[in-house]
Amino acid sequence: MEIPSKILENAVDALSTLPGVGKRSALRYALHLLKEQDGDYAAFIGALTSLKRDSHYCSRCHCISDTPVCPICSSAKRNQKIVCVVENIQEVMAIENTGQYQGVYHVLGGVISPLDGVGINDLTIAQLVRRVGDEGVEEVILALPTTMEGDTTNIYIDRQLRQYPELKVTTIARGIAIGDNLEYADEVTLGRSIVNRVPFR
Repeated sequence: MEIPSKILENAVDALSTLPGVGKRSALRYALHLLKEQDGDYAAFIGALTSLKRDSHYCSRCHCISDTPVCPICSSAKRNQKIVCVVENIQEVMAIENTGQYQGVYHVLGGVISPLDGVGINDLTIAQLVRRVGDEGVEEVILALPTTMEGDTTNIYIDRQLRQYPELKVTTIARGIAIGDNLEYADEVTLGRSIVNRVPFR
């Protein structure tokens, strides 16, 4: 795709590094931003700058937060003894949208995938195991993708948690199709999968 301006081309290249954004979409976004009023453009840039500069990861669950401990972890209305383990922040939002879960979360930041260069130490598994012991967690729900990588991660976490014999380890019911990501599941199916969770072992 020939772009007549090097400045525009640089903007397109930058925007096309975003997930799911191809060159044509990046060009459309760049041209839209170019037409924006200065105030709107400044607000857009300010929001992105603030995202990078001011956002935190919750010190307990590793979800995105405006504060050191996120609103879910600090809520007195949530069951702090039930921890739902998810791959990423999008899955926290997907489960929250179901309105079916009142426990707390633990975000791993990925799943074990040697082919993608993601190992055990790249994830927050050690923090999860420590948290279970320190906080007297009674149930861990494994809500990882129904893929080979997700299942491998489930098995590894389960083995690490066997040092706590009183701990209940469950997994979401398989209303989610094999190979599906939770963030793309409809809210009814995902909600029922949480409610009808089954023992992992």
